Amino acid sequence: MLGFGTIAKKVFGTPNDRQIKSARPIVEKVNALEAEFQALTDEGLIEKTKALSERAKAGEALDSLLPEAFANCREGARRALGLRAFDTQLMGGIFLHRGNIAEMKTGEGKTLVATFPAYLNALSGEGVHIVTVNDYLAKRDAEWMSKVYNALGMTCGVVYPQQPDEEKQAAYACDVTYATNNELGFDYLRDNMKSDLGQMYQRAHNFAIVDEVDSILIDEARTPLIISGPAQDRSELYQTIDKLIPELTEEHYTLDEKTKNATFTDEGNEFLEENLHVRGILPEEQSLYDPESTTIVHHVNQGLKAHKLFEKDKDYIVRDNEIVLIDEFTGRMMSGRRLSDGLHQAIEAKEGCDIQPENVTLASVTFQNYFRLYNKLGGMTGTALTEAEEFDEIYKLGVVEIPTNRPIARKDDHDQVFRTAREKFDGVVKSIKKANDKQQPVLVGTTSIEKSEFLSKLLDEAGIKHNVLNARQHEQEAQIVADAGKLGAVTIATNMAGRGTDIQLGGNVEMRVLQALAETPGADPEETRTRIEAEVAEEKEKVKEAGGLFVLATERHESRRIDNQLRGRSGRQGDPGRSSFFLSLEDDLMRIFGSERLDAVLSKLGMAEGEAIVHPWVNKSLERAQAKVEGRNFDIRKQLLKFDDVMNDQRKVIFSQRREVMESEDLAETVGDMRHEVIDDLVAQYMPPRSYADQWDTEGMYAATLERIGLDAPVMAWAGEEGVDDDVMRERLEAAADEFMAKKAVAFGTENMRNIEKQFLLQTIDEKWREHLLTLEHLRSVVGFRGYAQRDPLNEYKTEAFQLFEGMLDSLRTDVTKKLGQVRPMTPEEQEAMIAQFKAQQEALAADRSEVDSTPSAAGAFEPAEGFDENDPTAFAGVGRNDLCPCGSGKKFKHCHGKI
Repeated sequence: MLGFGTIAKKVFGTPNDRQIKSARPIVEKVNALEAEFQALTDEGLIEKTKALSERAKAGEALDSLLPEAFANCREGARRALGLRAFDTQLMGGIFLHRGNIAEMKTGEGKTLVATFPAYLNALSGEGVHIVTVNDYLAKRDAEWMSKVYNALGMTCGVVYPQQPDEEKQAAYACDVTYATNNELGFDYLRDNMKSDLGQMYQRAHNFAIVDEVDSILIDEARTPLIISGPAQDRSELYQTIDKLIPELTEEHYTLDEKTKNATFTDEGNEFLEENLHVRGILPEEQSLYDPESTTIVHHVNQGLKAHKLFEKDKDYIVRDNEIVLIDEFTGRMMSGRRLSDGLHQAIEAKEGCDIQPENVTLASVTFQNYFRLYNKLGGMTGTALTEAEEFDEIYKLGVVEIPTNRPIARKDDHDQVFRTAREKFDGVVKSIKKANDKQQPVLVGTTSIEKSEFLSKLLDEAGIKHNVLNARQHEQEAQIVADAGKLGAVTIATNMAGRGTDIQLGGNVEMRVLQALAETPGADPEETRTRIEAEVAEEKEKVKEAGGLFVLATERHESRRIDNQLRGRSGRQGDPGRSSFFLSLEDDLMRIFGSERLDAVLSKLGMAEGEAIVHPWVNKSLERAQAKVEGRNFDIRKQLLKFDDVMNDQRKVIFSQRREVMESEDLAETVGDMRHEVIDDLVAQYMPPRSYADQWDTEGMYAATLERIGLDAPVMAWAGEEGVDDDVMRERLEAAADEFMAKKAVAFGTENMRNIEKQFLLQTIDEKWREHLLTLEHLRSVVGFRGYAQRDPLNEYKTEAFQLFEGMLDSLRTDVTKKLGQVRPMTPEEQEAMIAQFKAQQEALAADRSEVDSTPSAAGAFEPAEGFDENDPTAFAGVGRNDLCPCGSGKKFKHCHGKI
């Protein structure tokens, strides 16, 4: 018997069906306008853009402009690229414009889809950002799609790291700007560290379209973007602790692979305390449980994590004596990204790399809070439905599944589960060989570099020719992916999320043409293209006969989305294909999330060596395990966000205040109000309301006024006059302070004084915000323990963070007033003395250079210290790690006799 929900769906359709239905009339309107727009000249398309833009700026709703804008954009793309958008692509564009996520399968042309809503929303003149997962895709898409925007009379720019300032500002000023999520976030933080409006990059946050939206807004949202500066060098501590970790035994610690956490047992703490005393890291009288030991305990914990939870070639690789992290979701190297809280330094010590100093946070933002700045947000991906709840709850984004242009013809096999990893890989190699014998292209998905290289060895032994795509082959990725659909190709890929290059059966025409023209520069491009198109078409038919692309996954990921992304590489645009997952009970997901029951079932079934179990029930239980992991990860992200929201509210206040300061021409009134508030506080402190004159501390008040305002006021004389109370004192001090600052403004010149006020205010805001961020980090690390006292850590954090913020604003007023009170113009004599000192320094530098040049050899310039004996330990007493070594080598001590 059918349930009520099932009957309702049959009668009314699913919510997704209703959404699709609502967009069809709009698509029909766009199609009806096609002939009219085809009749326009190239100039006519540009004139149409100007007319639409004027209507948008005059206040006409974008929804009413949509049919004409989409028709104009479709015609522009047809002329510029030779691509006529399908109805399903227009539909994707409609839902992006409405602020939804358009789930579109691989090969449905998402790059072109983004141009429609981008063009429509750019008509308002406020700019549109298109967000990609890496710099290669940002540059490629901007170069490719700029032809469409240019044909329509719009500008298009691209933002990338280390870009010259003028170029970056010009890119942000364009109608449409392509950029990576990282660069957009960092530029937002950099803008809010600038001291001049003219140096800022970003305009208003109007509309953003996020490509690979699940990867950017979910997978990468776990780590905030941080701009930091160097702190003190602690290399020695990391290296000493690193030598201690291998001495630990399993009884000294416990690991939790689910949460990637490691903790010491009581035995471990005793062992550590004893050894840290011996090595001189922990003072003899100090225990690990003392508050003073917090830093050491923290670093020892990070050392344990580095050794036990981070694997080389899976979580990171060592390249050029540097630790480069690997993104677990895309398998890409994340150059420049570092783990925080000293964990990266612990891994550097473990691998014997140079240890970079830890950093202090100057500014930070999470992707969740950055992307929520936009007035409207849209996203595209092949896999979003599994995370629909999170998109809705955090970003208010709905997910709409767009139908494919042609029906999917791919066959998805049930999972095959083997007892051991060895049996599984034997099965994988047999399956690849079987497909390869009939020339069917195979794409093999693995979860780590280590496993991809292990499988590569097995295929070499079996004599199967193949390509490997992982973080080490990062540069050749587009070429490897483009060739993966050729007849007989076997490609091993660490991950297939957001590769940006389609796997086309028979090969990628564009890549083949570029390659051919690079090899023979004098060849005729048209002739070359025609020849290659014919070759690819012929090969494509052969591949189809062989069964299309066979996607074979060697493991399931924690996230179903990643599995679906891999699966979706096969069967694009109605092509035939097949997908299959090979698993074993030794896989991470199976091992961590309860394979005991499954192992017991397999034992009862009495499975033979090398035999696999294939059943829909197994698929269901695996999906449940994945759903549990995803749910837990969502809870972690939600909790992180709740804490970050507290900081985000404060960040918005500080950043908006900075902007107001930069936009103001005259801040005299603002700093005057600050000065008066400081005076209010002084009077309240030293002349409490409703107190008698003999209870006033006028001497303390005089000293505080001189220190905090720079004002030498006759406070004690005033206090002795008849009828003077706290209100009279406040008025007199305010009048005297205002007169004192007015005279200062005359001495400096009014314009100079306004500039000084602006710079002091900005510098002090930045200093205070940096200190506040550090305080919040420390508060966050300890507030979790309040849970043991039956108090909600989040509420505790909110309350204390608010108190800290109010305290920061009070000290901001005091510091600005104090700095402005102390600043004074230089006398002519002081100016002359400063110029003379500068000249003397320059002459001394020039003399030093000529002396160095005249020395016979660099080696002879250094001599051992008098009475130096390298066998005497006292010879190195008191030498700093960055001082020159007393042996006379000319090297720093840490690189010579102090090398650990």
